[in-house]
Amino acid sequence: MKKLILLAIALFSILPGAEGKPRERRSVVRLETSAGVIRIALSDDTPVHRDNFLKLAAGGFYDGTLFHRVVKDFMIQGGDPDSRNAPRGKVLGEGSPGYRLAPEIDLPYQYHLRGAVAMAREGDESNPDRLSNGSQFYIVWGKKHTMKELDACSAQVEEATGGAARLTRDMKLEYLDQGGAPHLDGQYTVFGEVIEGMDVVERIQAAATDGNDRPLDDVVVRRAVVEQRSKKAGAAMEKTRRRP
Repeated sequence: MKKLILLAIALFSILPGAEGKPRERRSVVRLETSAGVIRIALSDDTPVHRDNFLKLAAGGFYDGTLFHRVVKDFMIQGGDPDSRNAPRGKVLGEGSPGYRLAPEIDLPYQYHLRGAVAMAREGDESNPDRLSNGSQFYIVWGKKHTMKELDACSAQVEEATGGAARLTRDMKLEYLDQGGAPHLDGQYTVFGEVIEGMDVVERIQAAATDGNDRPLDDVVVRRAVVEQRSKKAGAAMEKTRRRP
């Protein structure tokens, strides 16, 4: 019995994290919405977008704004300052803090799986550098694809990025299992993921909408709260802004 106890102690001592350095915490923002709470963890691999989102959330920028664009089986979009107290039927989606962000596309590490959080932007025709809007973001719902569809998406991504990006086999396997919006990869900056509240995202993306994809019943971000910051957060703040 004594030997068994000693063996158990030895095994425990080599378990990951048992006595080692604790895993570094990611920055987390909590969105308290009229549909429920969504918690988002931000990636340290996209520091400009991370710090910008933290700054806006901490400053109350998102408080009172709407999820103004909702497309079933695709995504929900928010962060337009013009959506605050917007009258019913007003077309939204053009607002920003007055600046844009340089892209931080991080394939094959950050991509559009279900629950991914990415920054919206204007189209390639008017925005060939693919600069992100300074505040508007979207949360991916998407759908599950067959491998044949994913192969076609990969070809589409390669064409859209001039061969700079493609879907790897590991990415395809994750898309098969979880679903998402793979056709956007390599073209928009994914900077975080939902870690709690995907049931809320599901309810929002199923909402009835008008002809401009705005929910008929407003979905309001009542408050955005910075719950925690990673050790690296803040280092990129001086590089955050790029004027239109």
